[in-house]
Amino acid sequence: MIVVKIGGARAVDPQGAIDDVATLTEAGEDVIVVHGGSTAVDDALEAMGTDPEYVETPGGVVGRFTDAETMDVFSMAMGRVNTDLVTDLQNANVAAVGCNGVDGGLLTGTRKSAVKVRENGKTKIKRGDHSGTITDVNDHLLETLLDAGYTPVVSVPMLAEDGVAVNTDADRAAAAVAAAMDASLVVLTDVAGVYEDPADPSTRIEAVDSPAALDATKAAAEGFMTKKVLAATEALSGGASEVVVADATTATPIVSALDGDGTRFTPDAIA
Repeated sequence: MIVVKIGGARAVDPQGAIDDVATLTEAGEDVIVVHGGSTAVDDALEAMGTDPEYVETPGGVVGRFTDAETMDVFSMAMGRVNTDLVTDLQNANVAAVGCNGVDGGLLTGTRKSAVKVRENGKTKIKRGDHSGTITDVNDHLLETLLDAGYTPVVSVPMLAEDGVAVNTDADRAAAAVAAAMDASLVVLTDVAGVYEDPADPSTRIEAVDSPAALDATKAAAEGFMTKKVLAATEALSGGASEVVVADATTATPIVSALDGDGTRFTPDAIA
């Protein structure tokens, strides 16, 4: 089984991934698609006259700050991205079914009403956040869809324990799904993997197969790549068979990642 995370950045064209999902499912492979939507959310916010707000945690992880107003726009924009992706997959003869984390309690967990952020070298508490951390995945729902011949297309938000839909990171959502399904996880992004020097593509790290290699990769990752390395670690810790962070812009991004492209994380990395 393969879980594919399709990034939501403007530079990520999903067509190659869509074609690969069609190829894999036609060959009898079970595939679950998880997608982001950062650009769509930012564009929707800007269209409504609101500047997107990103914050950095004390640990260096960059993420969106989602207040109540942003949450409304977020849900609308993510729903549109999900519908568009399902439409493209249907047109590629994939029996795709769109669902977000609230549907059937697919993605559930704890809510964070406040977050620690790093501003001007100081750690502060920022309140009013509508985000959460996934603790449970309804794998029965995913298995039911797969057994019936459907390809689930999963998006956030998730459902918090207080019954409120909240934002959560799409990379970590994909990691939670891959862990719950004991699957291989392919995280597609706008670069060819994790680089030792983020400015130099020739320094791509090919294999992360020991705790020392994982520590070095964590140290090398910057910005949004930090969260992808975190997601890889969480996926493997939860039971995923492997994680590959790879380039979404190639003609066959998923197949190429499974064949050796990108940065491959193995369970030995967390041994």
